Amino acid sequence: MKFLTFASFILSIVFASTAVASPTLSPVKITLKSGRSFSLNIASDFEIIPAIEGLKRVRFFAKAPDGRVFVTDMYNLADNKRGTVYILDGWNAESGKFAKAIPYLTNLRNPNSVQFYRDPDGQDWFYLAETHQLTRRKFTAGETKPTDTKPQVLATFPDYGLSYKYGGWHLTRTISFSPDGKLYVSVGSSCNSCVEKERVRASIISMNPDGSDQKEFARGLRNAVGLRPIGNFVFATNQGSDHLGLQRPDETFYALKEGSDYGWPYCHSANGKLFADPKIKRRGQCSDVAVPYAYFPARSSALGFDYFNDEDADPSIKDAFLVSLHGSTNKSIGHGYKVVIMRKGKPLEDFLTGFLRRGTVNGRPCDIMKLDANSFLLTDDHSGVVYLVRKKR
Repeated sequence: MKFLTFASFILSIVFASTAVASPTLSPVKITLKSGRSFSLNIASDFEIIPAIEGLKRVRFFAKAPDGRVFVTDMYNLADNKRGTVYILDGWNAESGKFAKAIPYLTNLRNPNSVQFYRDPDGQDWFYLAETHQLTRRKFTAGETKPTDTKPQVLATFPDYGLSYKYGGWHLTRTISFSPDGKLYVSVGSSCNSCVEKERVRASIISMNPDGSDQKEFARGLRNAVGLRPIGNFVFATNQGSDHLGLQRPDETFYALKEGSDYGWPYCHSANGKLFADPKIKRRGQCSDVAVPYAYFPARSSALGFDYFNDEDADPSIKDAFLVSLHGSTNKSIGHGYKVVIMRKGKPLEDFLTGFLRRGTVNGRPCDIMKLDANSFLLTDDHSGVVYLVRKKR
């Protein structure tokens, strides 16, 4: 993947936006089928609707070549083989709801991410990232179960799970295709702060769609969970270390460049500026580390995102990223639990808040998938809900 036009693309995002007033948030009552009710606060020109409920640890979206929406479900926080990939079926545009979730694949080990790809011969492929492996199989339009029952294993990953002596962190694997057809896989670190024994840890690897030509694309990313191609580039969210206090380091956001070192475990970011780890040292320290494109509060856990640059996008989100801040595992810290508007070089703005209120967790935003200029789907992996967010009609 080449980045010959990187500067011009970044400038187009920085300067495409004009000064806009921060959105005013208005309360909206959410009542789930379970009977649980709570209030969220959303940009006043938008509404939020529970589009489907009853899932578990619902994670990341992908749109199939036939237009259907697929979503992963990791079941719970344990290292388990109870995950599922669902097809969200029976969409009703008027009500903003799906009729049902069809299990496409079951008994999966922490299925965090799926993708689709059409090869030069016109064959569609379904890609699945689990903790231990990346597989692909042929995909047929309209199928509700895989018709290809012999998946190809394209790559394997460290799979010792939560019991590993380091602590066994970061069971998710995220996949994304770049516009030029390269496949990228994010593999998180095995620990909070350590020098890894496996080179693949805390890195993003690239490969051809058939699994050939595998190589390290970028490293020093403690846990890059969100990956999405936008324009000619792949962007990533990354979660910072937890041993440096409650206010640093940042959670970071990058426009990935081949061969870049993003610093972990030797270097971190605080308010967008690099600093060296106080204990883990290396020659040169942070001299060759890439500065983040943008950053978020410590422990806010930035995950999924999308970019809204359509001509008729609402001014509050036009030429901006919407980013899910999943929230700290320690809810007393209070960072995250919301969706924010992010423009490079500008202060973050709240778009959707209230998932944490007075110590009660009402949800944890995970992935965002844009549907059109002014609507998107949002996963909540705490309550097992997929929300539709759209501009009021």
